[in-house]
Amino acid sequence: MPHTITAAEVAAKNPLGLVLSGGPSSVYAEGAPSLDPEVFNLGVPVLGICYGFQIMARTLGGTVSHTGEREYGATDATISHANVLVDELPTAQNVWMSHGDSVSEAPAGFTVLASTASTPVAAFAHDEKRLYGVQWHPEVKHSDYGQKLLENFLHRAAGIPNDWNPDNVIADQVASIQAQVGSGKVICGLSGGVDSAVAAALVHKAVGDQLVCVFVDHGLLRQDERRQVEEDYVTATGVRLVTVDAREQFLTALAGVTDPETKRKIIGREFIRTFEKAQADLIAEAKAEDGDPIKFLVQGTLYPDVVESGGGSGTANIKSHHNVGGLPEDLNFELVEPLRTLFKDEVRAIGRELGLPEVIVGRQPFPGPGLGIRIVGEVTAERLELLRAADAIAREELTAAGLDNEIWQCPVVLLADVRSVGVQGDGRTYGHPIVLRPVSSEDAMTADWTRLPYDVLARISNRITNQVPGVNRVVLDVTSKPPGTIEWE
Repeated sequence: MPHTITAAEVAAKNPLGLVLSGGPSSVYAEGAPSLDPEVFNLGVPVLGICYGFQIMARTLGGTVSHTGEREYGATDATISHANVLVDELPTAQNVWMSHGDSVSEAPAGFTVLASTASTPVAAFAHDEKRLYGVQWHPEVKHSDYGQKLLENFLHRAAGIPNDWNPDNVIADQVASIQAQVGSGKVICGLSGGVDSAVAAALVHKAVGDQLVCVFVDHGLLRQDERRQVEEDYVTATGVRLVTVDAREQFLTALAGVTDPETKRKIIGREFIRTFEKAQADLIAEAKAEDGDPIKFLVQGTLYPDVVESGGGSGTANIKSHHNVGGLPEDLNFELVEPLRTLFKDEVRAIGRELGLPEVIVGRQPFPGPGLGIRIVGEVTAERLELLRAADAIAREELTAAGLDNEIWQCPVVLLADVRSVGVQGDGRTYGHPIVLRPVSSEDAMTADWTRLPYDVLARISNRITNQVPGVNRVVLDVTSKPPGTIEWE
């Protein structure tokens, strides 16, 4: 819900608990999100996280200071007071921070629960009113005991039963899809990744043969990816799959473009134009004289896509995902997005429950815009071939080393507009650098770089610089998210 909701509107929804989320603003910034103070008098348990923690503190009479000191990424926190919120959490723990302002004084009646080296009030609680807050982000994998803290709030402080399971989500979504689609025909943009595959499986369970999947080969795929998608998904599901070769279309549209936001929007637009063409072809194939429309388009949109694209009130546009912020305004489809409120780990659980094989459910993430956003600079056929070869080497070596299940993904990035001097074949070269970006994550909202063995990195580097013409340097990205994103563009 937006921060502008009134306390009366909150009460009308009969909530069992409220979470005040993090956000990009400072509580002192002009126009910064606030909330109706009466929300805290409803008798409903509230958990404030990061910005939500600070706005709770300030609204209830505490002090939020702009110290000039920032905490980003891994931080050591110390629990100083026992409470239901931090029950069964160790005194010292690693948490994930992302903030500039800090709570320096808790509101009257609140007990300080934790601190860090630069944040004297990192968590607090008012047990009688059931109001709680933490400066760190318990919802991310890199807060070691974040899951336990959330469980304490939900199940103990708020008394909400622990009854989430994939079966419930599947049943709810099947009913929702059937209500939305009725007897209409549906096409699904299948990318080969876990998100679109699970979305397609859910829709197929709901409407059966009303669904046709369309796989767009936009020329931005990794080596052999088209073949793998066609074999893996059709074998696993039996759903009809139509492959559209749109390589020339996408490359033409991307010619001369270097701005990453513009790239994403062009790719999103061209995807829709391709699906519209597939829609017309399928209608013609069916010889529907009165043009029986295929008006529903399935997308594997996840909640992180929505958040990072600036969805919701008071959120920042980190990057416009092609399937959210990159959609054209003249969209002729009604979107079916059964995973829009879910995170990647939940999607994988649902996929397994639906019976999808591990080769699909366990596949490492690959962005819809593909290699187009892993080339920093203009996207050309030559640069794509170079990056494809480097990416294939990195993936081969990671698989050979048995590391596929230890990393979330390893984007391989071509710095196309950067050149570095090298020595190859006893001569001077002026080639492109390749960046390796191995990361660990659970939901893509935060990530840390994966500490790969040096011998594996050495093999990847040696093979790329020896086997990929035009590359004379391989570098390793050791930045967490935040402050960096997983993809470079």
